[in-house]
Amino acid sequence: EVRLVESGGGLVQAGGSLRLSCAASGFTFDDSIIAWFRQAPGKEREGVSSITINDGTTYYADSVKGRFTISSDNAKNAVYLQMDSLKPEDTAVYYCAADLTGHQYNPLRVYEYDNWGQGTQVTVSS
Repeated sequence: EVRLVESGGGLVQAGGSLRLSCAASGFTFDDSIIAWFRQAPGKEREGVSSITINDGTTYYADSVKGRFTISSDNAKNAVYLQMDSLKPEDTAVYYCAADLTGHQYNPLRVYEYDNWGQGTQVTVSS
């Protein structure tokens, strides 16, 4: 059974940092693409960042480039999202998602992923 468990969310002031973790199990981690998405109230879910586990290729949404960093620890089957210089507009529920094929055309699009975690709330106060 595929499992994705997010952790690390919380309340932080603008300009602060948080590190989200996604613990993965139930599939061959090294063959996957893992992404972070977020969804704010009343808005569509949007792609934040992705990483191809076997070669480390990363993608970022323009809104987070230079502030967020995605990384993986293959020994722990985990993916992290380091979020720095947080802004109030980063407030959302953050989801971890996995594509098990390892091949995508649009790694920051919701339709590329069949497996999702339960989400973790990130709130940035001004």
